[in-house]
Amino acid sequence: MSQPHILVTGSSRGIGAAILASLEAAGARVAGHSTRVGIPADFSDNAAPKQLWQAALDRLDGRIDVLVNNAGIFEAAPIDLDDDEWVTAWEHTMQVNLTASAQLCRFAIRHWQSEGRGGRIVNIASRAAYRGDSPAHWHYAASKAGMVGMTKSIARGYAGQGILAFTICPGFTMTGMAEDYLESRGGDKLLADIPLGRVADPEEVATMAKFCALEAPASMTGAVLDVNGASFVR
Repeated sequence: MSQPHILVTGSSRGIGAAILASLEAAGARVAGHSTRVGIPADFSDNAAPKQLWQAALDRLDGRIDVLVNNAGIFEAAPIDLDDDEWVTAWEHTMQVNLTASAQLCRFAIRHWQSEGRGGRIVNIASRAAYRGDSPAHWHYAASKAGMVGMTKSIARGYAGQGILAFTICPGFTMTGMAEDYLESRGGDKLLADIPLGRVADPEEVATMAKFCALEAPASMTGAVLDVNGASFVR
């Protein structure tokens, strides 16, 4: 591949920023999705993914070779919320974490099909897809499990066209989101559940994302890769 053109969502901080930096250091040309220095897009609006895709295509001279879906939210929705509030919170998390990613995957696949070539999708899910999450975060775990199932379906459905798809499932990673959660849930107790004794660094997840985006052999398509310090072993 000549210089790969890559779209990374949720690239303003944490894992997304580390992935963007890692890919750029490897020589890729990257369009980041960010309200600060990248392309802004509010995924709570179902028109935003299409707008982001088109803006990224424009920035990358009409070609995207790799899509990295990293954007996501982690917001509590306790079951004692008012019914309408709980459903609204559920649907908001699904829209941002899963539906927007699905829309971008669809745009990517159709882009590659229209040009008769392959491409790669790297979806950042979560350990919660397999292990579940707290009683206030059913929707988060469900959205990430949906991402895993979606990625496997893409891998199985389009491998013959050279379209590859991978999922990375981090455990706790030291981003702002994880720091807030660790503090709210009692950091020492949660750390005791991680045999490695610490949460992951964003750069560790970025290493895996770069591998999937640029280096992983085609026969790995459909793989789900864990980065969780052995806190959940499948």
